[in-house]
Amino acid sequence: MDNLDYKHVIQDITNIYLGGRLTYSEIIDNEDVPFKLRTICMHYMITGMDPNTTIENHIFFINKQSMAYMVYKKLKAKFMLNVFTEDGHGKGKPGYKIDEYEIDEILDNPEIMAAKDTIFLTEVRISKLKMMGITV
Repeated sequence: MDNLDYKHVIQDITNIYLGGRLTYSEIIDNEDVPFKLRTICMHYMITGMDPNTTIENHIFFINKQSMAYMVYKKLKAKFMLNVFTEDGHGKGKPGYKIDEYEIDEILDNPEIMAAKDTIFLTEVRISKLKMMGITV
């Protein structure tokens, strides 16, 4: 049985929502993902890396000089991260807090980068309008 937690593709009028545990090869092979986004992944995102890398693993090890970083920045992608905090629920109890981050906010935050083993990515939100601004 496949573990399909956080492996989804959902679209509305303005956005595409990708599950954080999708691999780039699953995105490319999925017919529910718009053709342009699959093409962007093929041409720009997976150059020089294993296509079986998940989005979750990739964002924590992305290089600011890489093409993938530039694409995420251009797309203004929003990453929904579950971050473990001592006051996760606002009641003084430890737990996970869900927040939305852009790629720069993740890479420039030393607390997030230090705790990358306890953080998991639930979803990536990509604007269809921003996606139209990328030529392939």
